[in-house]
Amino acid sequence: MIVAGESSGDRLGAALIRALRAEVSEPIRFSGVGGPVMRDEGLETIFPTEDISIMGFAEVVPHIPRVMRRLRQATRAVAEAQPDALVTIDAQVFSAMLAKRAKRCAKDMALIQYVAPTVWAWKPWRAAAAAKIYDRMLTLLPFEPPYFERAGLAADYVGHPVVERVASLSEDAPAVLRSTLCIAPDAPVLLIAPGSRQSEISRLLQPFGEAAALLSQRLDGLQVIVPVAEGVADRVEQAVSGWGVPTHLLRAQGMSAEEAEQRKFAAFGAADIALVASGTVALEVAAMRTPMIVGYRVRKSSEFLIRRLVNVRSFTLVNLMVGRKAIPELLQERCTGPKLADALMGVMEDGSDQRAAFEEAFATFGESKAPPSVRAARGVLMAIASKKSRRSL
Repeated sequence: MIVAGESSGDRLGAALIRALRAEVSEPIRFSGVGGPVMRDEGLETIFPTEDISIMGFAEVVPHIPRVMRRLRQATRAVAEAQPDALVTIDAQVFSAMLAKRAKRCAKDMALIQYVAPTVWAWKPWRAAAAAKIYDRMLTLLPFEPPYFERAGLAADYVGHPVVERVASLSEDAPAVLRSTLCIAPDAPVLLIAPGSRQSEISRLLQPFGEAAALLSQRLDGLQVIVPVAEGVADRVEQAVSGWGVPTHLLRAQGMSAEEAEQRKFAAFGAADIALVASGTVALEVAAMRTPMIVGYRVRKSSEFLIRRLVNVRSFTLVNLMVGRKAIPELLQERCTGPKLADALMGVMEDGSDQRAAFEEAFATFGESKAPPSVRAARGVLMAIASKKSRRSL
């Protein structure tokens, strides 16, 4: 059973399903919580990922009754299926609550958390809490396992999935996309990625659109590409029509999840510069070696808590990996159209430091090693084997 808490987890889960099938000769039945990508891989869905994909302290409160209903439903599914393993992916709070309940109703099952809680950023005591729940932790970052091993929990660094996704993209995909969109090879292109959640869209579309309009006044012939999640596509399409800049909206409608992702990465590579929401997309753009600016806004109530709980100096993973703010971050009151446009222009004129940071970060991620999904699948199988061995004893 695999439970993914958001769209990035959906992609992780799908890759894990493929890798497990390749590693194991006998057929495997997969059930759980996932999105369209996991469903395409044959997941028997209890309910869709979107029902528990909520971000932000204040944003969660109105949805608590629904999330608790889904938690009870997922627990019943575990009790009925009695799977060999339950892999919870990201969605730390929901995953931990489900794992605690699942532990009581399926005692012979191996419990694996894929994507570690960010104990290095805040709440370091969560490593000990995780050790009481899970049998194994699969981490995306190389410096994470020691936090959990010190607490007595087996942990494997499997690598970040973006490495695997970029490796499958053909070298000429960005140029082909430019040609398909009728964008001249020498035209300046701005990639805008305002997020996939309604809350992100509501806060970022206006300043991102204003930044694009201002930048177009300084860069002749500027073209904008906006890959968009289908769940927010109508809202984004309405907004970009008023930007006053030639904009190419890339909707996933009618495409398979794999095709949509490949086109998204091609768009990242086709751009000269990017303006992105804080999160996984920043790392995906970095993987295509495209310089960027990160902009983000949250509610004031969420900001108040974040500033007091988080102990890192950057919210962008590449910056954390290289130990400096190579990628500028304009957050909260600094996330305005004029400030974003100025920052974009500065990076457009010289993005050499960012490109050097990209190479440094991805060397650490191990681009040349076994694919992360394969390493994750082997970690899951080791957890199952270890659980069976303890049962035999």
